[in-house]
Amino acid sequence: MAVRLLLALVLFAGAGGRASESRAPLAHAHNDYEHPRPLLDALDRGFGSVEADVWLVDGALLVAHDRRDVRPGRDLRSLYLEPLRERVRAGGGAVLPGRAGFVLLVDVKSAATPTYAAIAAALEDYAEMLTEFDGGREIRRAVTVILSGNRDEAALRAAARRRVAMDGRRAHLDSDSPATLIPWISENWRTFSTWHWTGPMPEEVRRNLADWVMRAHAKGRRLRFWNVPDTPAAWRELRAAGVDVIGTDDLAGLQGFLGRP
Repeated sequence: MAVRLLLALVLFAGAGGRASESRAPLAHAHNDYEHPRPLLDALDRGFGSVEADVWLVDGALLVAHDRRDVRPGRDLRSLYLEPLRERVRAGGGAVLPGRAGFVLLVDVKSAATPTYAAIAAALEDYAEMLTEFDGGREIRRAVTVILSGNRDEAALRAAARRRVAMDGRRAHLDSDSPATLIPWISENWRTFSTWHWTGPMPEEVRRNLADWVMRAHAKGRRLRFWNVPDTPAAWRELRAAGVDVIGTDDLAGLQGFLGRP
């Protein structure tokens, strides 16, 4: 632990202890489908990542937060895969002009195994734009799909070739699994800390946060938290600590905070 804390302090060294601020975090649209124009509102603001909650219902991958809210036609293909492909084709191979890489985070709400099978089958139709993982190699393309929520980890690990990666949790922080399988670590802030953003961040929380950043980066992974307040004060702390992905429901607010996300 002493070595970890020493390395964590290095992350804060230089530039007045804010060296990590020089690298802008990835702006992530949490529950993106709840905005008036799913995907498009986030893209117009320069966001490099969007999140879609998915339910497998009668063979369709329907997008909604709760099962009772699914609607025919609001599915992964029509809301995300088709418009992303149109953007990539029109944009010369990129979702956002002049910026490489875009993340589609698919939060699986229904049963892991059948939903993963349906997602894997659907993604085959969009192979031209999707990052591919083949025998440990990463063939990077315009869009990288990462599965969150109910992930079929065993199937992902067993697949010799796949077009999806997996969102890790606390248990994966020090895992030797390659970043081509687990490129992100995402955690509920409320399970990370008992401090809930009232008053200054305690030094112990700051040290633990720096430690997590260091451990994730040591494995080549990005770090993200959810259940964080949608406020500039919270975003400032995350950015200063070197957290790589900042999620929000307030697209305009985060865009204004980061400038060009």
